[in-house]
Amino acid sequence: MHPTATPRGALRALAWAAVPALLIAGCSSTPSGDDAKDDSAAGEEQSAPEPEPVRFTDLPNPCATISEDTAGDLVPKADPAGGSALTSNDTSLSGTCLWSGLKEYQYRSLTVSLRRFESDLSLGSGDDRAQGFIAQQIEEITGDGANSDVDQEELAGTGDSAVTLAYNAEKDIDDDKQDFRQQRVVVRTGNVVITVDYAGTGLEGDDLPGAKGIKERAETAAAEAVERLGATAADEGQDADGAEDGADTDKKDDE
Repeated sequence: MHPTATPRGALRALAWAAVPALLIAGCSSTPSGDDAKDDSAAGEEQSAPEPEPVRFTDLPNPCATISEDTAGDLVPKADPAGGSALTSNDTSLSGTCLWSGLKEYQYRSLTVSLRRFESDLSLGSGDDRAQGFIAQQIEEITGDGANSDVDQEELAGTGDSAVTLAYNAEKDIDDDKQDFRQQRVVVRTGNVVITVDYAGTGLEGDDLPGAKGIKERAETAAAEAVERLGATAADEGQDADGAEDGADTDKKDDE
């Protein structure tokens, strides 16, 4: 069947197959209780400790973290072009956007997931909790036996800390096996973690996309998401120091 005639349901199946299980775990508990004590001798009140302030107090729309031009380059023929926001129980704490598209025999999908952490007296600062979440996002890839040729490395110059992971995965698509080239980039900026998952495959026997191009494009998307997160926070009066500039988009999937 010609790829331009691919049923919408089959394209949707490709999209979900390419997206790793997004780990949206953990919750922020609200400090309670008043530890203020009355010192009868000095007549002074001792205030209860307060959680450490966080850099980000809200999240932007995840579909707005990637420009339409960048999304169009990473995911040609994306439908819809602006991405599809996935359901979140609390959009101030988490959000995910998915782009997927098929051009001729080449399929691409991109997800950008945001996870924000509040400081908590019993759980730690928002920054520390976010840093711990990075390890969970890495384990989601390295701990999955279905993933092969996993290559993990630190990514300098993006956010406060970042890791990029390249790997291959075999997915079941309509009872058939399909190989995917995939990249996950996990970035912490302050108390927010941005996870970018980018995947590509060739249908009807077409070649897999080059690993270098998939890696570079995923890292470009991550850098742009960090930049836009900081810009959004600045527009809303939040302290967004530490956000990094985005990178130019490479126009070719290199081998």
